[in-house]
Amino acid sequence: MKTIQDVMTRGVEVVGPNATLMQVAEKMRRFNVGPLPVCDGDRLLGVVTDRDLVVRGIAMGHDPHTSTVSSVMTEDVEFIHLEASLEEAADLMKEKQIRRLLVVDGHKHLVGILSLGDLAQEADDTTAARTLEHISEPSSASH
Repeated sequence: MKTIQDVMTRGVEVVGPNATLMQVAEKMRRFNVGPLPVCDGDRLLGVVTDRDLVVRGIAMGHDPHTSTVSSVMTEDVEFIHLEASLEEAADLMKEKQIRRLLVVDGHKHLVGILSLGDLAQEADDTTAARTLEHISEPSSASH
């Protein structure tokens, strides 16, 4: 039975917490990605998304040339341990309605990323379809 470490993407691009919003935006443009893990060395601290740059950064008046990633990143991120099964990853993706999971080792060092696409290639068709269906469901809005 395959595990996450068998199918995840290794060598993930990351940014440090002291990178400026402009540096992060440029890296996102260069690599054509929306989310970037934020790491201190290889220790996972959080994630920053293109949406974070706009909603928490620009809209809140942060100067993109001087404000740092740590001022807009999300610290409470979903991750999964390297040894977990693909079924556990699918369950977590369904529960949290997310398409990507950061993969860490026992010391919370980032070792890769698992996407819904990675999962779909390795899991049986039913698991992949159920996961996508749950991820795509609208979440209940709190008013």
